[in-house]
Amino acid sequence: MSTNDTDSLGQPIGSTVPDWQPATRPVHTTLTGRFCRLEALDPKLHAAALFAANTSDTEGRNWTYLPYGPFDSLAAYTSWLEQFCVGSDPLFFAIIDQRTGKAVGVASYLRIDPKNGVIEVGHLNFSPVMQRTPIATEAMWLMMKEAFALGFRRYEWKCNALNMPSRRAAQRLGLSFEGVFRQAAVIKGRNRDTAWFATIDMEWPALDEAFQRWLSPANFDSEGKQLQALSKLTAPILVKRDEMFMRGQ
Repeated sequence: MSTNDTDSLGQPIGSTVPDWQPATRPVHTTLTGRFCRLEALDPKLHAAALFAANTSDTEGRNWTYLPYGPFDSLAAYTSWLEQFCVGSDPLFFAIIDQRTGKAVGVASYLRIDPKNGVIEVGHLNFSPVMQRTPIATEAMWLMMKEAFALGFRRYEWKCNALNMPSRRAAQRLGLSFEGVFRQAAVIKGRNRDTAWFATIDMEWPALDEAFQRWLSPANFDSEGKQLQALSKLTAPILVKRDEMFMRGQ
């Protein structure tokens, strides 16, 4: 962890960042893993498969904390993708199941700030087809790995503070809890307090090793069940635990 310097007046100031150069802005490239790949979200190519995968969420739980959706038809969903998901920030990816070749979820980079080396992951919508599978973990590892390879020094995850599955996911992935911004937004006519999580470049090598150990074939039995939980591997890396996460609320 960096330490602060002191100026000539005896005031504490931030530590220097030697030879700092802005990060490289991410572009649509294919990120490939063993269980999944991420590719540029193309409504023409991916809308039908994504809509079909989302219909298995019969209660619409995936849409509760998102600022849009649910969509009652493929046409409505496709129209939304065409309007919102084809820009450079947010930069949307379709998550493809390597086994079937079908899109099963979406993720994006957003609030991309190369000058300060800060990037956020968000707009996550993992259909039930990929929830609680290695695809979900590998997709997040691929995005994190790409961001740090591009020179970003801070990787953020933000979610509705009432969204406990998202808070648990952030901590499982090794992102430290940084607090709650009260009344941060109005979403679907309701107040949203936003919980903040992040990891930084100096923590990435240990996190990368934890992900690779968890994703290794040696970590799964003949039925595909994990032998060691990712949360056990990432817990020592966390700078701060989420108290609500720790209480399991």
